[in-house]
Amino acid sequence: MNGRARMVLLLVLGIAVFLTGLELMITAVALPTIVTGLADWTQLRTASWVVNGYLLVYVATMPLAGRLADLWGARRLLLLGLAAFTVGSALAGASQNLGELIAARLIQAFGGGIVVPVATAAAAHLYAEASRPRALGVVGALTFLGMAAGPFAGATILASLHPATALADRGIDSGPLLALFAPAWRYVFYVNAPIGLVALVLAWAATGDWDTPRRSTGIDLPGGVAFCVGLGSLLIGVTLVGSGLDVAPIVLVVIGLLGLLLAIVLGLRRPEPFLDVRLFRDRIFASAALVSLLTGYAFATAIIGGAVFVDRVLYGGPADQQVALGSLAGATAIGALASGFIVRVLSLRLVTVFGLVIGGLALVAMSGWTSSTSLTMVGLAMAVFGLGFGLTVTARSTAAVERAGAAAFGVASATVTVARMIGMAVGLAVLTAYGSTTIDRLHDQIYNTPGGYLQYIPVALQGRDLHDPLVVGALETWASGEAARIMVGLFLVAAVLVLISILPGLALGPSPTSSSRDVVSDAPPRGLPDPS
Repeated sequence: MNGRARMVLLLVLGIAVFLTGLELMITAVALPTIVTGLADWTQLRTASWVVNGYLLVYVATMPLAGRLADLWGARRLLLLGLAAFTVGSALAGASQNLGELIAARLIQAFGGGIVVPVATAAAAHLYAEASRPRALGVVGALTFLGMAAGPFAGATILASLHPATALADRGIDSGPLLALFAPAWRYVFYVNAPIGLVALVLAWAATGDWDTPRRSTGIDLPGGVAFCVGLGSLLIGVTLVGSGLDVAPIVLVVIGLLGLLLAIVLGLRRPEPFLDVRLFRDRIFASAALVSLLTGYAFATAIIGGAVFVDRVLYGGPADQQVALGSLAGATAIGALASGFIVRVLSLRLVTVFGLVIGGLALVAMSGWTSSTSLTMVGLAMAVFGLGFGLTVTARSTAAVERAGAAAFGVASATVTVARMIGMAVGLAVLTAYGSTTIDRLHDQIYNTPGGYLQYIPVALQGRDLHDPLVVGALETWASGEAARIMVGLFLVAAVLVLISILPGLALGPSPTSSSRDVVSDAPPRGLPDPS
């Protein structure tokens, strides 16, 4: 392909990953409204699977999609991923209860899990080693640019659309039309459908005479099933910690660990495994994946923790959340794009460590937030963390694909992305378990224990009823301070993990140089036997 054709195709790949990034953050903004619309906060554990179920299928799909991209080529997989994502978005918007919404989100996640590693692998094939970091930086930046646009799009939709009123003006105040098109949160999902259709048409047109190299070999389906069951059980078990069930969480965690171990064992017996642990024989590849895992946990903590802080401590609405989450995702996109150019003059190691240091320090600053912290300071701290996180994105992706070789670009990019998403999923499960346990405990103390609320209000109000406006106000003030106190520990744990990831970050290599060869190798991945 000539340079212009490469740029057009890279733009198409960028649009595809932008769409998946948009979906993750636009749902985060709308989630409080969705929970109160379809359920209530006592069903937080179930509602968390609107996000956690998405992450689970997203993560489980990526290794398979990455492997298939190496074996069957990227074109068909990219089109399949966009189609599934678009259909899932339409079904999510039409959902009438939490169960339907979670099921539709799984279809969305299947499509998104295909798009991200396939787009990354295709970009790595499009450009040779000297230019590859910039191409990967564009893909990474557009992923997080979509995430940056998500909070603004979500807040705008929730604030400006009033479908129930519009339908009522036309005499429609009940029936299937009202159920399908009201309330406004449905358009958080519906907005993806036309964008997805446009992206699908563009991808079909732009890739008509281009595809990545193909190889003929089998697929490790048993390993894939073991991985999915293992990861799913592990996440469900962690989410149920503190739920009052004594045995179930432990059993699920054990099943999860055994499932992941079985996936590894099965993979070692196949030349083209679902979960290829032999790639981890390479110290640089293993280090890139470990950095991705640890920073993924911190990224989930920053997203959910920042949104909860604005909502529960500062009592901000969608407009305030878009400032916080938009700052995080926007700075992440800038960092990912900038690092694609910076690694041409600075080593992958130096760029990664610098990003980890400023990201860790930002999380330490976030642990000092109180109810008197301004929204400006919240946005600034989240932007600094996002910038640091973004600087590591291109560096670790470049290190991974360079070490794996062209024959494994798909599985290498999928592995690093999966590591990040597993970190995010575990982080979300921990936050959900801790948050649900705390909410249940306080709910029992305040509402189910006679006079229990008295310990949380001033002495001057203790002769008043629980539902007295002054008592309610005092409890809200106490709850705000309690939420801020809880967030301190969560942010500090994330900061420690980011700073620990500096150690594997030091193992990443130098930058790819312009003297590198222009044609990528078709050699098998390092550490793997030749499939032939």
